[in-house]
Amino acid sequence: MPHPVSALAPLRHKVFRQFWAASQVSNFGGLVQSVGAAWLMTSLTTSPSMIALVQTSSTLPIMLFSLSAGALADNYDRRQIMLIAQALMLVASVALVAAAYSGILTPWTLLGFTFLIGLGTALNNPSWQAALGDIVPRENLPEAVSLNSMGFNLMRSIGPALGGVIVATAGAAAAFAVNAVSYLPFLATLILWRPAVRPTIVPRESFGPAVGAGLRYVAMSPNLLKVMLRGLLFGLGAISVLALLPLVARDLVQGGAFTYGIMLGAFGLGAIGGGLLNATLRQRMTNEGLVRAAFACFGLGVLILSQSRMLWVSLPAIMLTGACWVLALSLFNVTVQLSSPRWVVGRALSLYQMATFGGLAIGSLIWGALAETIGTEGALVASAISLFLGGVVGFWAVLPEFGTADLDPLDRFREPLLQLDLRGRSGPVMVMIDYQIDDRDIPEFLEVMTERRRIRRRDGARQWVLLRDLEHPDQWIESYHVATWNDYLRHNMRRTKADAEVADRVLTLHRGSEPPRVHRMIERQSVASHHEVHLKVGTDQI
Repeated sequence: MPHPVSALAPLRHKVFRQFWAASQVSNFGGLVQSVGAAWLMTSLTTSPSMIALVQTSSTLPIMLFSLSAGALADNYDRRQIMLIAQALMLVASVALVAAAYSGILTPWTLLGFTFLIGLGTALNNPSWQAALGDIVPRENLPEAVSLNSMGFNLMRSIGPALGGVIVATAGAAAAFAVNAVSYLPFLATLILWRPAVRPTIVPRESFGPAVGAGLRYVAMSPNLLKVMLRGLLFGLGAISVLALLPLVARDLVQGGAFTYGIMLGAFGLGAIGGGLLNATLRQRMTNEGLVRAAFACFGLGVLILSQSRMLWVSLPAIMLTGACWVLALSLFNVTVQLSSPRWVVGRALSLYQMATFGGLAIGSLIWGALAETIGTEGALVASAISLFLGGVVGFWAVLPEFGTADLDPLDRFREPLLQLDLRGRSGPVMVMIDYQIDDRDIPEFLEVMTERRRIRRRDGARQWVLLRDLEHPDQWIESYHVATWNDYLRHNMRRTKADAEVADRVLTLHRGSEPPRVHRMIERQSVASHHEVHLKVGTDQI
């Protein structure tokens, strides 16, 4: 029986240890910066909606640009992408420091700088998450993800409180300066890192098709769509705490910048507690049960926060929301990773982030506007109601359990030997597969081919059709197109072990004396009949 893997196992790897330490410094700086920006906005304007827009400006770029960043992470050098992202955040932070010290910041310029920093985060995150698989062995990947989450929430527990002290004693500009310096260790680690270059058989996809492939895969994956819906709803309601916390500290609890930092620290402590309880709760509850509980308990914490006027009552409520935040979002993240094959995991995570951070950005706008019209207390009550309703949605959009599908590459496909000198960009390519099906097996065959159609289209096939021969009714033909020969190779290499069940059922239903015959043909629009060209007919695994 294998020994259980230690939660600290990834730290045995030098590169991960260096990145982890550098990321904690960066996390600390980012949290200090967020405290400075949120509190500075309260002195620049009295508008609750403008104060809430600080959260929107940092989360909106993730909603807008995550998919593009995910396509880059899946197809280009992740180290180079992260270097560009970190440099962008450093330059924006230095400019923010200069503007703050010179006293020229306005509410809108402050939002512009936080948007630029959020843009760097949107570009960095998919590559950083995907790069973990290049830094630690596969068996240590779950522990590496958990350590990253634990490190961030550890910084969340102390960063905001120290940020409140820095803002109260030295001003917001000093908080921005701390953030600018915090990027340097991660940048240095990236510069020194030399990841192994992995050879690829097929050239990487260009940007546009890569984005389209990610959208198509998620759109045709019901489990992923459920996760993204729940992430959107959770983000929409849960962001009320972080977006309105400056107003809660100032107006409901009658505190200052230090009180605000203490409240954010309580949120971080609750998040650490949620992270520690995560594994135990997952063993005792289904994924859906855990998510519903997170929605309900977060809503309860928000209700308590809306009615409390004493710090000692508000802090436990904030800790409860922090714990539920980690329980829900970490479960969503892991579900996306385990429901996506490696070739598209960066894009799947990006789309999940777009949904969740889209909810965060929209929620910040909604709760800020409501706070301006009906007050902070009323806005918090409304967000609590939205969280309770988000939990009820789980009765229709149930989250899947882990380990229900093996998404490792199937690796049955072998590139056929062609009789034409074909280029990778040649196309379009038409594929036709012949089947022989008994009448009594037709209902099952049609059912299996419905799933086959979803898999084909999800992995890049176009114009998929199923044909039946009118003169020989037992003869059926599956037909589809791909844009180029490289796309055909990618299409087959994307097959997973979970897809093998469908392929095996099709083969079981085929009654021919030979395996189903595969025709691969390249299309030509107008050629004389004696110039028509066909690719070699093959019979390799389908």
